Amino acid sequence: MRTAQPDKRTRLIETATKLAYGRGFRETSLADIAEAARVPVGNVYYYFKTKEELAEAVVERRLEEFRAARAEWDRLSSPKERLLAFVGSVQANREQLARGGCALGGLCTELHKEGGALAKRSAALFNEPMRWLEEQFRTVGHEKDSRELAVHLFCAFQGMAAVALGTNDREVVVMEAKRLKDWIGTL
Repeated sequence: MRTAQPDKRTRLIETATKLAYGRGFRETSLADIAEAARVPVGNVYYYFKTKEELAEAVVERRLEEFRAARAEWDRLSSPKERLLAFVGSVQANREQLARGGCALGGLCTELHKEGGALAKRSAALFNEPMRWLEEQFRTVGHEKDSRELAVHLFCAFQGMAAVALGTNDREVVVMEAKRLKDWIGTL
């Protein structure tokens, strides 16, 4: 029995997402994406008029991944458990972070440099998770400083990803995740 293959548009987005993480979006050509997705390069323009349109689809794909994870975390009974699950997911991805850095952070940073509408859209890769974190801190009882705590946690996450990548050391993530979990436990 054959398994259903994703449609061409979906394959292009999945492939662009993967290649952008490994090489960077700017360094990945439409021809590279088409070849890896097994789609004729001319067909790419049927689905995406420009590389920027494809970049927007990649941003949306990454946001969908975050939203799926957030939906799982939101099933937990307390905001502390949700915050711990967020940190736990970071720790679970330590190998990936040490090899390639943060998929959200790398894409957001690279596309932000492009400027314009794409930079504004890519900001959602940071803003949406930080708003969710802020909501968790507010719910746990930190109404006045929920934004600052959310920014602190998100910056810690981005920092550990950058250092893990720069040192190619997954243990950086393990150490910092433990520190963050201990901190959350004190809230």
